[in-house]
Amino acid sequence: MLMSLNKKIILRISAATMIWAGCNANKNAAVSTSVKDEYSQSRIATKPVPEWSEMLRHDTGWIGADGIYCTSLNGVDKAGQMNSASETMFWFSDCIVGNIDTKADTLSGAWKMMNNSVAYMKGATPDANKIKFYYRRDKDGNPLSMFEPNTTKSQPGYYYWLGDGFMDHAKDSTIYIFAYLIRNIPGSIFPFEDLGVSLIALPKGSRPPFVNQRQFDSPLFLKNEKGKTVFGIAVLPNTVGAGAPKPDGYIYVYGVRGGNKELLVARVKDDQFEDFSQWRYWDGGGWNVDMNSSAALTDNISNEMSVSFMPDGRVIAAYQPKSNGTSAVVVAAGATPWGPFQPAKKVWETPESYDDLDFYTYNAKAHPNLSKPGEILISYNVNSFDFLDDIVKHPYHLRPRFISVKY
Repeated sequence: MLMSLNKKIILRISAATMIWAGCNANKNAAVSTSVKDEYSQSRIATKPVPEWSEMLRHDTGWIGADGIYCTSLNGVDKAGQMNSASETMFWFSDCIVGNIDTKADTLSGAWKMMNNSVAYMKGATPDANKIKFYYRRDKDGNPLSMFEPNTTKSQPGYYYWLGDGFMDHAKDSTIYIFAYLIRNIPGSIFPFEDLGVSLIALPKGSRPPFVNQRQFDSPLFLKNEKGKTVFGIAVLPNTVGAGAPKPDGYIYVYGVRGGNKELLVARVKDDQFEDFSQWRYWDGGGWNVDMNSSAALTDNISNEMSVSFMPDGRVIAAYQPKSNGTSAVVVAAGATPWGPFQPAKKVWETPESYDDLDFYTYNAKAHPNLSKPGEILISYNVNSFDFLDDIVKHPYHLRPRFISVKY
């Protein structure tokens, strides 16, 4: 069900920076991640790759979204493995359907918003002719979200914001997508709340509208004196099927906790993914059955981010720091999937402003299967606090932008 437009706009503005901000955040959080500003003098080389952004620039139908995640449809999410026959599945949150008057560079006529959509891209290089977008429609032709909550916990009016996902080769190549269950709260400053974490399971070979999908609730959501804990912001399959350099057979799932935005990690064997009794949480010294014992790997992270492998088995996190505004993109290397992580290093300052203070960027993350060897392709989202006005003035702004970081 589509929300009223005004509620949706407020939600969009809030969700970018506040969706999982903790209540009564833990005062004993890990030391905040430092961000080094002098990235231009390092051996890290960053450049924009506008061809990826242009692939998502469309004049009719699906014209914009944020919340981008993706996985290759062979389940191998490492740099340099895509070819002309490869296929990538994307999923987005907060999507717009409409038409743009290209001569006037404005929206033309009515436009609609929905909570999520998917797309499929063929090949290894960005090409607007080789990506196709999917969402559902009602009997009157109005766009509907691709995924609507259908679990024991869901109720009418609830909807999904989508998290990360992956292909589980040990579960017959099922694609799992984390989905945050959200409802509106009219009249409050931030008129929504997230209520839990669901999982969407897409059986091998299934395609939109995913009539054979499964959805189920999970225990990966917690609210207590440490703040709010939510898992599913990033997934790292450390398996042979995923092409991991030193596979141990575990799926590592990352979470965020409290107002300090602490990064947490859990793991489970790939063949036991749906058995939550088998999940274990890193407590700083070992793997614990109690989620509340989770130790912060670092803090000051994004609500959406990524952790991916480097060729030597180390990992690299990509995100936008919470306390550094929304303009910096940083990376941080980790010795293992559970850390320790080096101090974050700034690799990019996002330039999108449209000469307007209302614009901001957020939720940077890497896409390893689309990256070149020795590089990581990173996306980030662009939005405006004055959304109703700016979506008309700058109708192409609401779509991911991309940079490539060579290291």
